[in-house]
Amino acid sequence: MSYDIEALAKLVDHTNLHADASNLDIQVLCNEAMAWGFASVAINQVQSRLCCELLKDSNVHVDAAISFPLGQTSIYSKIQETHDAIECGADEIDYVVNLTEVKNGNWDYVREEMECIVALCREGRGGGTLGASDPTVCKVIFENCYLTDDEKIALCTIASDVKPDFIKTSTGFGTGGATLEDVRLMREHTDPEVKIKAAGGIRTPEQFLAFVDAGVDRIGTSAGIAIFEELAKR
Repeated sequence: MSYDIEALAKLVDHTNLHADASNLDIQVLCNEAMAWGFASVAINQVQSRLCCELLKDSNVHVDAAISFPLGQTSIYSKIQETHDAIECGADEIDYVVNLTEVKNGNWDYVREEMECIVALCREGRGGGTLGASDPTVCKVIFENCYLTDDEKIALCTIASDVKPDFIKTSTGFGTGGATLEDVRLMREHTDPEVKIKAAGGIRTPEQFLAFVDAGVDRIGTSAGIAIFEELAKR
């Protein structure tokens, strides 16, 4: 199979979520994303404003992680963090579901959380690299390594109703990352309008292309430069 490297680059959320990432590290991340034409830079929420300033003349989005990586904050806290990220210029939001409530089987809570954050992201907004009236892209992180298949399917069912832009396999900070099996399960049980993002442990061209072939619409990786330098050689 042949691939268009520019099209592949549009699938990448170029990631630096390290706790010790400096402003210089973030500047490098943004420069790399612009050079390769990646979809976004995925960063901790507090770096949203800096990334917005660095990327203001580009088409690269600012993707802020919310309640990351544990998801163990209240709905109110997640809403406030999401609102602040958007006000600081974030074009995209990746929030972690409350895994405790998933394990409790408290699906009403999980649904309310998703509805609140998706609704906030759909409001018109200014700043960032999107247009002033465009909604903020919303991605829901499942963290599949801690979930049973039944729990994953229940989350897919809720997402099919609420319709965030994406559901996402992992944070990359759990006990496991993206798997092709999980992507297939998520695709089978989720409305086609909801896209899928794979993240966590995707570090080689072979892994990257396998997830592309599995039908994901976005891939989060901190190894994007190494992957694309190798793909360019091919």
